[in-house]
Amino acid sequence: MKKFLQIIIFGIIAFSVTACRHSAKESETLTNTIQPVNTDDITKDVFKDAYGDQMEVAINNSKNTMTVHLDGKTYELKKSEDLPEYTASNAEYQYSNIRGNITFLKKNVDMVLFHHTKEKQQPASTKMASY
Repeated sequence: MKKFLQIIIFGIIAFSVTACRHSAKESETLTNTIQPVNTDDITKDVFKDAYGDQMEVAINNSKNTMTVHLDGKTYELKKSEDLPEYTASNAEYQYSNIRGNITFLKKNVDMVLFHHTKEKQQPASTKMASY
């Protein structure tokens, strides 16, 4: 009876050791094979207008979409190919960046929500050497 009990206990121990090792190998292989791949070309900019309001713009060049964060709200827009320079819009809103003049407006009421003008760069001082 002792030998029979020892065989059963030894079998249970052997089974539990092999079962634990097997599940550990599976979890290692699962964690090694799952790796997120992010190949999107995303550029982010923050603009400040004359009133001190800030607008954050994230442009996804891979998917031709953009996200605008303004006054705690988020707007999803799609790039418009038929309009000049970089312009994106959806059913209600339109964003344009034409030569540094950034405008975000609500289309149906022609109301400008945000406007940023690129600061003009001061020309370098031209000092002439006198001999």
